[in-house]
Amino acid sequence: MYPRQSEDLWGMVKAIYSKEHRSLVERLRKARKEKGLDQRDVAKLLGVSQSYVSKMGSGQRRIDIVQLKALSRTYKRDIDHFIK
Repeated sequence: MYPRQSEDLWGMVKAIYSKEHRSLVERLRKARKEKGLDQRDVAKLLGVSQSYVSKMGSGQRRIDIVQLKALSRTYKRDIDHFIK
C-alpha cells in the first residue's frame, strides 16, 4: 500500500507514488532498455552512481527537470516523450 499523498500549493501531488510519476518511470525504463543500456551504463554517462539510477528506475527517487533533460539526451528521445 502506498502512503497517503500530499498536495502542494497548486494542488499537485508531491508523492513519488503518483500515477504520473509511475508512468514517467516506466517510460524511462523502457527507453533505457530499448537503447540496450543497463543501469551501470546510464550511471557512467550521467556521472552518478548505479544506486542513484536504480532508485530513479524503481520510482524511489523523484526526477527533476534537469535530470529528465539529461536522461532524454542519453536515450536520444525528445523530452515530450516522457511527459505525455
